[in-house]
Amino acid sequence: MFSFGTRNVGIDLGTANTLVYIEGKGIVLREPSVVARNTKTNEVVAVGTAAKEMLGRTPGSITAIRPMRDGVIADYETTVAMLKYYLGKALGTRGAKPYVTIGVPSGVTAVERRAVIDAARVAGARDAYVIEEPFAAAVGAGLPVMEPTGSMVVDLGGGTTDVATISLGGIVSSRSIRMAGDKIDEAIMTYVRQKYSVLIGEQTAERLKMAIGSADVEASEDMEGTTARGRDLVTGLPKTIEIKASDVADAIKDVIAEVIVAIKETLEETSPEIAADVIDRGIVLTGGGAQLAHLDEVIAEATKVPVFVAPEPLDAVVIGTGEALKSIDVLKNN
Repeated sequence: MFSFGTRNVGIDLGTANTLVYIEGKGIVLREPSVVARNTKTNEVVAVGTAAKEMLGRTPGSITAIRPMRDGVIADYETTVAMLKYYLGKALGTRGAKPYVTIGVPSGVTAVERRAVIDAARVAGARDAYVIEEPFAAAVGAGLPVMEPTGSMVVDLGGGTTDVATISLGGIVSSRSIRMAGDKIDEAIMTYVRQKYSVLIGEQTAERLKMAIGSADVEASEDMEGTTARGRDLVTGLPKTIEIKASDVADAIKDVIAEVIVAIKETLEETSPEIAADVIDRGIVLTGGGAQLAHLDEVIAEATKVPVFVAPEPLDAVVIGTGEALKSIDVLKNN
């Protein structure tokens, strides 16, 4: 049971982070999608930032997991516990249950959609509705999605990259690929292990991506490097190594190439009229991956279409789910 009357809630239930938007208040919560449980009692020990700090550092009795994988629910019970915690934290503990709108990747199955809706209901929502993330991202980025003009959005999240062309309130063509932030982190970990014989963790790989990551191998040559700490696979001892920006760019180039292929395939499926609109308006990047250095330039060079990063790329999807709440009656009838 939640407070603030019947104020509705929009949620970006992401693989890496969960954001909560309350109607009339805006974004009220932004936390990592991580839950720590006691393996003996099954009790939730920590959620969000506190749980993320435990990743890779837990004793045998505690496990820190990310219940969302590739943009969908991988661990149902843990996702319910996480949603319940975040809804309670955002809304308080008294009052009417809210209607909830949740963003999902455009490529999810009917079963995966149902799992998200059921999880939200069990977590305390009066009812739940899903909205495709690229459409939500386009709304959140301020694109004219309801007009008879074509727009294109690329939402680069933690688990999936969603590409879509949109016109007249609907998705015209789309692609959802499981090549996004997580794959970039994995690629960096693999590269460092193979080149330097050092094993680094997910959080270290993420830090390297954010600090010195670049989508352009050539441009990365002029960027400063940084240090990374891990375990030497030869000696088994802790080791600090110097990582060049070009190392990270080289590590992630295949993931970036897959994203570009998805964008090209989506463009190839669009009508000439929408393609012309996209050339005029450009491609808009949203999601955490949109912040990767030189990504807009690399995509623009590959597609010969202007590319722009949304003003608040991390918030676009949850703002879009929040805007969808204004049409809650339409959602109820769908």
